[in-house]
Amino acid sequence: MKPLTEREIRSAFVNCTKGEAKRLSVPRDLADRPWGDLDFLGWRDPQAPDRAYLVMESGDGHTAIQLRSTDAGSWQTRRSMCSLCVTVHTGGVSLLVAPRSGKAGQQGNSVGAYMCSDLACSLYVRGKKDAGTGGRLRESLTLEQQIERTVANLAAFIARVTA
Repeated sequence: MKPLTEREIRSAFVNCTKGEAKRLSVPRDLADRPWGDLDFLGWRDPQAPDRAYLVMESGDGHTAIQLRSTDAGSWQTRRSMCSLCVTVHTGGVSLLVAPRSGKAGQQGNSVGAYMCSDLACSLYVRGKKDAGTGGRLRESLTLEQQIERTVANLAAFIARVTA
């Protein structure tokens, strides 16, 4: 993924108002992100830990979505698998829910998926971040195929948000 600016990020949101996009917390360390190893940019809001954001390259630029965590603390000792990158964590997977874009979102409709709580799927797949014992399953897929699967899973999720 190519490096993004704050302006590019804010203008890419599809499931919030322009005012909400203007007020959300964008990472201050954009210049220090490992862009060459990222398939998408994901972060949690340090001022509101129940909020998370994702930005993915799409055919016509970038698509960004806001998410909310539904964690109530009960998942902290349970082993769960991320639906995007197929990484297993103990306490490191959250149900993240995105309001749908457009009228459906205004009516309260949302879409959810279990994702790595830190949204570092790209780094787990590449072995740049360790999910602990049993975190990455042995697979016959090549690294490139695992990356493609992660990107496809995220694209399918975003398609459900924007449908």
